Amino acid sequence: MTFGRIETMDLKDHIRGVPDFPKPGIPFYDISTLLRHADAWQVAMGRMAKAVRAYQPDLIAGIESRGFLVAAPLALKLGCGFIMLRKRGKLPGAKIGYDYDLEYGTDRIEIQADAITPGQRVVVVDDLLATGGTMKAGIELLRRVGAEVPAAAALIELTFLGGRERLGIPFEALVSYDD
Repeated sequence: MTFGRIETMDLKDHIRGVPDFPKPGIPFYDISTLLRHADAWQVAMGRMAKAVRAYQPDLIAGIESRGFLVAAPLALKLGCGFIMLRKRGKLPGAKIGYDYDLEYGTDRIEIQADAITPGQRVVVVDDLLATGGTMKAGIELLRRVGAEVPAAAALIELTFLGGRERLGIPFEALVSYDD
């Protein structure tokens, strides 16, 4: 790939839009098409690293499960550790959890009790930011265990859902969709 192509690559060309998934009226943005395109994936991780590096993270926290696909290689690229924020019952050992409200009900996100040292800088990463509920829960959970959370990031932001406004910290996204 030539350098010029890297600079001008539109990552949206590598993200498949799937209408009416998982139910009618819901658009789904499929990153599997981005992940399998080596050049586009390299560009995405390079751009994400550039955006997140400014926040000087010690750790990158990935939100289950597609967030792991972004957070783990990003942490490697930045020379940071990687930690997982998982759904209830998925982590071994002592855990600390945070319950949060969903549109219809509640959910819980957990972290291993020894995952961070208080005061570490942790950037929260997911594949997509929609309403911001899960990412906000991840931020609150990390703060509960003593982390400093300077920012959050995602590959995709659905701007029309206003999730960014719920976070209360700087947020970085590589691409956005307005509808």
